[in-house]
Amino acid sequence: MISVIFGKKGSGKTKKIIDLASQAVTSPNGDIVFIGDDNRYMYDLSHEVRFINASDFKLNDTRMLFGFLNGIIAGDFDVDLIFIDGFLKIVRTDLTQLESFFTDLNILSEKMNIKFIISVSGDPATTPDYMKQYLMH
Repeated sequence: MISVIFGKKGSGKTKKIIDLASQAVTSPNGDIVFIGDDNRYMYDLSHEVRFINASDFKLNDTRMLFGFLNGIIAGDFDVDLIFIDGFLKIVRTDLTQLESFFTDLNILSEKMNIKFIISVSGDPATTPDYMKQYLMH
């Protein structure tokens, strides 16, 4: 399952995703991973959440991120939940060009039984149709 926290810059997406990660550690089914675009929020997370700074791995497009996510999952079969904050800063791709990435990620999510929660910056009035099924309400 994929859930997207979508909104304009400054609308509280990062606070919400950090809060969700903090809540997840209270009743974990497995390991929790949080991928951010820098170290800014590393200390806001519980020590039980595995924090990864995407910039340390020079992830800069969807193919690299997808391979990276597969590597995380292959290396830890106990991963249950992956948070990705600052998604567009990591992939550096226009939102309108990401439908196939989300399709592939959804297939991976279902196959491996892993939930992804992703924060995406954008104007809600221009949300691409493919993304509407993933939006958190």
